[in-house]
Amino acid sequence: MKIVILIAFIASIGSIIAGYFFNVPQPQKFIGFGVVGLFVIVFPLFSYYRWKDKKLKDYMLTNENLKKMREFKKNEK
Repeated sequence: MKIVILIAFIASIGSIIAGYFFNVPQPQKFIGFGVVGLFVIVFPLFSYYRWKDKKLKDYMLTNENLKKMREFKKNEK
């Protein structure tokens, strides 16, 4: 999965750079496809890869987690 994300990222950045710096027929399309590739393909894949084994409840602000944070802050002082 890491390799797929890296290849898609490099392809998207390469497309954006090609649109800006090289003399291609329609540079707006290269830039647009690069941006779409980043936001539609790379970022969702990266987010899925990083969050697939984690519990979402650990990162939500529930009463239980707020109590833990308050206790931690009291113990820290």
